[in-house]
Amino acid sequence: MKRSTFSESLETPIATNELFNRVEKFISNSSSSFILIGTFLLLFGAVSLFYFLQPYFEEIHLERMNTPWGIALMVTGLSLLIVKISFLIYILVLYLRYKVIEAVSDEQLPMCTVIVPAYNEGELVYKTLTSLAESDYPQEKIQIISIDDGSQDDTWQWMQRAKKELGDRVSIYQQPENKGKRHALYRGFNLGTGEVFITVDSDSIVKKDTIRIMASPFVVNKECGAVAGNVLVLNREKALIPRMLNVSFAFSFEFIRSAQSRLGSVLCTPGALSAYRREAVFNCLDAWINQTFLGQVSKIGEDRAMTNMILKQGYKVFFQRNAYVYTNIPERYKNLSKMFIRWERSNVRENIAMSKFAFSNFRKGSKSGTRILLLNQWLKMTMAYPGILLMLFFICTYPLLFITSTLASILVFSSIQALFYAKKHNVSESFWAYSYSIFYAFTLFWITPYAIATAGRSGWLTRDLTEKELKEQQVVAVSS
Repeated sequence: MKRSTFSESLETPIATNELFNRVEKFISNSSSSFILIGTFLLLFGAVSLFYFLQPYFEEIHLERMNTPWGIALMVTGLSLLIVKISFLIYILVLYLRYKVIEAVSDEQLPMCTVIVPAYNEGELVYKTLTSLAESDYPQEKIQIISIDDGSQDDTWQWMQRAKKELGDRVSIYQQPENKGKRHALYRGFNLGTGEVFITVDSDSIVKKDTIRIMASPFVVNKECGAVAGNVLVLNREKALIPRMLNVSFAFSFEFIRSAQSRLGSVLCTPGALSAYRREAVFNCLDAWINQTFLGQVSKIGEDRAMTNMILKQGYKVFFQRNAYVYTNIPERYKNLSKMFIRWERSNVRENIAMSKFAFSNFRKGSKSGTRILLLNQWLKMTMAYPGILLMLFFICTYPLLFITSTLASILVFSSIQALFYAKKHNVSESFWAYSYSIFYAFTLFWITPYAIATAGRSGWLTRDLTEKELKEQQVVAVSS
């Protein structure tokens, strides 16, 4: 994703930008239409082919049923399908019982510290800070802190511009060197004076009422230790990948996290927007900043780690569906895969950490729902390698059966996401659920197995500038 430099944003003619944006939007919309048409031609073509070749596939099925491994494979497959459908029904029941926690009055709102760590973010951090300052939260009750984590680009200049325009409403700090997001947040936690900490990524824009909605659950529920916000894709109109992921994000947050919230056990408060009770943070802050995995200091997964440590204390973690934040996601496959690898490595580590307390008496009340959520996470992990091996086997032995059955399954299961998005948001955009499922099934299937095998690595992967980008930034800095 190309970022605007500080001087470029001040000098680029507005008319040129508008013309470029219109042309880019026209090309994007045209290519999107072709991709959606191609997606459905592929899916329905696969279903039709599956129907016409039914006798051939039945013959393969009968042939497999005459072997012990074939019977075992069929029984295992049916068992996993039953488990998956049962889990979806369970999540659906929880989702239907979910309710947001209403925002409280100005008088009831707690003192709140918003922390924005930034690294190589450029102009986006300025937009983030501006959106936070425009929140309808009482000014005397909000403290906004932004920390530049040793950026190589012009992030610090954009933060200084925000400080100049917003004055005492924003405090900015600069790390002497890049130490990682976790250390930037750690500094923010120690500087913060609020009863509630809210963390926001530096490439994210919040709505006016978001901070108020995020802080309210801590007032009305003393068991609330953390709150997850609702993350939507900011750059969905700019590229194909964000447009596809927008539907997946909506399903992941508004459906899955709504269900988890009903149990008080949202498994991960997202980096883009999360809130924490001050007491809960300081109860685990030393363990969090010094966390290790396989003898190495943890530099990734700070959000899931904090969530785990707060759950372990007996607090509940909720999701506020109407607390919106719009965040940028990678527009290129390379950066997207790196982001997913980082997330999956974090899941491996934190599933292990959560397993150490989830089956104990870690909090009052029912804990079975939390354990079911964790077991579902482990099922995904444990099936990663058998799934890859089975896929390779069928590609080599029955390629036509593999392709048609995979696409038919995508048509069925992606319809759940598409119907959900169509009802909650937009009908036309909901069709991207099918395109994304195909994209993931054939190009990102390797992420989880690879992340498991490399779980000990801690690289952030997606924020470092290339040599070319760094030289461009240096040239701009010298000329300005």
